[in-house]
Amino acid sequence: MELAITLDNRLSEPLHRQLYEELRRAILSCRLKPGERVPSTRALAVSLKVSRATVTLGYEQLIAEGYLEAVTGSGTRVCVQLPDDLLKTAPVNAISADSAVSFSIQQNGSPVSRSVLLSRYGKALNDSAPLEAVEPESPINFKTGRPALEEFPMPEWRRLLMRHCRTSRAALLDYAPDFRGDPKLRQAICSYLGRARAVNCTPDQIIIINGSQQAIDLVTKLLIDCGDTVAVEEPGYLGARRAFLAQGARLLPVPVDENGVVAERLPVKSKAKLIYVTPSHQFPTGGVLPLNRRLELLKWAELTGAMIIEDDYDSEFRYGSRPIPALQGLSDGNHVVYVGTFSKVLFPALRIGYAVVPESMARVFARARWIADRQTPTLEQRTLADFIAEGHLERHLRRMRMLYDKRRQALVRALKNCFEDQVKILGENAGMHLMIRLQTKLKDEDIVRRVAQAGVGMVSAQIYYLGESGSGEFVLGYAGLSERRIQEGVRRMAKALR
Repeated sequence: MELAITLDNRLSEPLHRQLYEELRRAILSCRLKPGERVPSTRALAVSLKVSRATVTLGYEQLIAEGYLEAVTGSGTRVCVQLPDDLLKTAPVNAISADSAVSFSIQQNGSPVSRSVLLSRYGKALNDSAPLEAVEPESPINFKTGRPALEEFPMPEWRRLLMRHCRTSRAALLDYAPDFRGDPKLRQAICSYLGRARAVNCTPDQIIIINGSQQAIDLVTKLLIDCGDTVAVEEPGYLGARRAFLAQGARLLPVPVDENGVVAERLPVKSKAKLIYVTPSHQFPTGGVLPLNRRLELLKWAELTGAMIIEDDYDSEFRYGSRPIPALQGLSDGNHVVYVGTFSKVLFPALRIGYAVVPESMARVFARARWIADRQTPTLEQRTLADFIAEGHLERHLRRMRMLYDKRRQALVRALKNCFEDQVKILGENAGMHLMIRLQTKLKDEDIVRRVAQAGVGMVSAQIYYLGESGSGEFVLGYAGLSERRIQEGVRRMAKALR
C-alpha cells in the first residue's frame, strides 16, 4: 500500500518528525483505522524517497506513544486501543445551523473550529426533513418498490452481458459519443413505449438517465427558479417534493381521491409552472386516473402553460383492468415530460431510467444531463437494449404480472380475514403496493413500533402529506414477499395490535 504523506526538506523540522506528525494526524482522523496495517519501513522509504532510518525513527516514536504496534509476522499496524489524545479531539463533520456545515481541524495539537457557508440549494438540503421514508429492517418487511429479485432471469441477463464483454471493443470502455444514451437502447425503449403505453415519440426525444429521480431533478433545474410554484399531489411522492423544495419552489398541494389527483381542484389562474403526477398508480394511495380526468389535466396544462411531469414508475403492473394511454400519448407532446425506470420492472441496482421530453426541450435536457452525470454505463445500456429487443423484457413482465397478482390477492385476503371491517384497502388493482386505513385509537408511531417488535416492517403514510393527514394510513409493498410471508406478516400485525 502507499500513503499520501507530504514531507518538505526546506522546513527546519526534521523529516522523521514531519513523518510522525503526518501519521499521527492520519490515525486521529481515522484515515488510518484501528488495526489497519501500515507500509513497512523499507516500502515507505522508497515511496517517500527518504532514508529508511528516517521512517524507522518516525515509526519508533509512534510505537512508543501507543499509536502503532509491531506484530511479529504481521508487520506494523495501527493500535486498536489509541492513546487519550483521540478522546480530546472534536468530532469531525458535525452539522450545526442550516446555513453552514461546521467541522474541526487539528492545529498545533489542539482542535480548531471551522465552517463552510452553504448555498441556498445546500441550505434547503440541510434541513431536518427526511429525503425518503425510513423503512425498518424486519424479518417480514412490507417495503415499497422492491421487486421479486429472486425471479429475475439472471441467466439470460448474464448471457447478453457476456455477449458484449466478449466483443472486447474498446469503444464500450470509452466515453459515449451520444450523451443522450445508447442509440440502440433509445430505439428499443421507443418501440416498447409505443406498444405498451401509447407514448408518441421518436428516439431523439428519449434521454437515458440514472433512474426517475434524476429526471425529476433535471426538469426542476431546467424549469424552476426560486419562488416559482409547483403543483404536487397530496399525498404524494416524497422524492419529487424534496427536489422541488431544494430548488426553492413553492408547493401547491392538489387533493387526491380514490382515483388519483382531482384535476378540477387545480386553479385556472394558478401560476404553477409545473405539476408532478403519478396517474397510472398514484403514490402512495394507488389510484388510477381515469381517462376523463387525464384529459382535464391536459386541458389545464394547455390553458396555463404549465409542464407536466408524468412519473410512470410501475404502470406495467395492472390487474383486471384495461391499460389507459399515458398522458404523453394523449397530448400534443409539448406539455408532458414522461418519466420511467427499470428499477421496479427489473432490479433497482441497474440504475437505468428514461425521460421522454418534448422535441423543443430535447437539446437542453441532454446538455443538462451531461453536466449532471455525463452518461450511464454503456455496457449495461447495450445489454438492456438486447434484453428489450429480443423480447425478454415483455416475457418477464408477463410472469411478474401473474406473480404479483397472486401476492396482491394474498395480501388483500389476509387483511380482510385478520382485520375484517377495521381496514379499508386502497389502490389494490395496480402496481406493487397498496395503502390501508386502519380504524384504531393508536397513534401511527405506536402501531409501527408494535408491529416492528413482532418482526414486521411497514411505513406510515403521514410522511407523504404536506399538511395534516388522517392517522391510521399505511403503505404496504408486497411484490418482494412470498404469499406465505405475506400471510404471516399480516397475522403478526393483527396480533400485535389487539
